Amino acid sequence: MPPGKFGKMKDVVFENIFLDETVLVTGHTGFIGGWLTTWLIYLGAKVVGVSLEPSTKPSLYELNDLKNYIIDYKKDIRNYAEIESIIKEHKPKFIFHLAAQPLVLKSYIEPLETFSTNVMGTVNILEIIRNLNSASIFINFTSDKCYENKEIGHAHNENDKLGGHDPYSASKASSEIITNSFRQSFFENQKNHVCVSTIRAGNVIGGGDWAENRLIPDCIRHFNKNQNITIRNPEAIRPWQHVFEPISGILLLAYTMAKNPKKFNESWNLGPNSTNITVKEVVEKVIRKWGKGSWKAFDNNDFELHEANILKLDSSKIENKLNWMQCLTIDEAIDYTVQWYKKFIEKNDSMFNFSIEQIENYLTKANLLNVQWIEKYHV
Repeated sequence: MPPGKFGKMKDVVFENIFLDETVLVTGHTGFIGGWLTTWLIYLGAKVVGVSLEPSTKPSLYELNDLKNYIIDYKKDIRNYAEIESIIKEHKPKFIFHLAAQPLVLKSYIEPLETFSTNVMGTVNILEIIRNLNSASIFINFTSDKCYENKEIGHAHNENDKLGGHDPYSASKASSEIITNSFRQSFFENQKNHVCVSTIRAGNVIGGGDWAENRLIPDCIRHFNKNQNITIRNPEAIRPWQHVFEPISGILLLAYTMAKNPKKFNESWNLGPNSTNITVKEVVEKVIRKWGKGSWKAFDNNDFELHEANILKLDSSKIENKLNWMQCLTIDEAIDYTVQWYKKFIEKNDSMFNFSIEQIENYLTKANLLNVQWIEKYHV
């Protein structure tokens, strides 16, 4: 399946805006970055990936054979000279910045790596595109954890105060502040035409995630070993969503930014308004879909690191301004996720075809639900 095949036949929602365009994805070997890269291949983009080697084995990057579909660089975004050389050579029109240390618990163990990657990595990319003035669209994918969370049940909107108790959350808040500073200082003038936005996404699930200390991967590992799933905080509430939801949002945002330069250069929440359910409820739904399994609570006396109990997002801004909407219920999101892992277990080879099939199924549903993407929303 050569790159570009799908975009020429299938891209209805985004009007072929990514077809044959050079798109840089940092963090393409990660879970969300791997799915974004797979989508862009499907849409016919010329993808340039910049990332470290996959941090897990297996990984979505390897299982989807992404290196065979893209220009693939294993580089550290903290290396300014190497990243500058790549951007200078390929001159991407779109840059999606996802490279990061993405785990809260790891940020307690390795705060220096977390801050240097998530903060200075972002500074490097922005400074490079400022000096080269070649890219048209830059979107920084941060996190819902960038907000100062007082855990009072309030759904955070884009005007809320940024903050962060743990190093990961603080680094993402810093990345947001840095991006906004560059936007106001350098990209809102007549000399530099780069359009800059950020996405603050809720808790993401989906097939192909193998990270340690993450809920769904932990479930799958325990299922395979016939062990109880241990949950740190069963009553914690999170804005759960399938990985396809924020990817559809980030692509829609890039599309609208390209159609209307400067109009949508803002920060955007991207999460569900209706699936803020507990960790325990998610695990029980996964167990039912999988067909077996059980869970037990972690002894909190052995866990002293801070994690928020309540985290909610208000995504009304992107819904109202861009007509984006969540397409999958939490049960459908879990069904997509379980199907992917079961397919992997049944047939341990390239998952690219099945991943494309899931994308097509989602887009079929999205096209039916989001008619305004095609008929009503003309920028």
